[in-house]
Amino acid sequence: MKKLGHLNRDISRVLAGMGHTDCIVIADCGLPIPDHVECIDLSLQIGTPSYFATLNSILADFQVERAVLASECQAKNPAVAEQAEGLAQQGVQIEYVPHEQFKQLTHQARAIIRTGEASPYANIVLYSGVIF
Repeated sequence: MKKLGHLNRDISRVLAGMGHTDCIVIADCGLPIPDHVECIDLSLQIGTPSYFATLNSILADFQVERAVLASECQAKNPAVAEQAEGLAQQGVQIEYVPHEQFKQLTHQARAIIRTGEASPYANIVLYSGVIF
């Protein structure tokens, strides 16, 4: 049995297949999922698992060079924006776009990881960096 990293086999598979600039999305339970994008649904109930727990788990196992969030989160969900600023301090390029534009970006994702999060604009597009 796998001891470290992600136990979720779908997340492990997607992360292992990521190349430079490919993207994945960590999403709240309300974000629409495009039909052609794989959905890894982790949601168990409202709030479980949370956006933050899921994001932190992914960040521990995934090299991110850029992240995009909905600009609305800055006013409507400051905790999400604060988490993003922490990523910026670690060298991740952060960009904010209107939520409608954010939803269009999800069409390019390798996968959308759906959480049980039920707070507004708790979504992020993570673009793969390289480890060398």
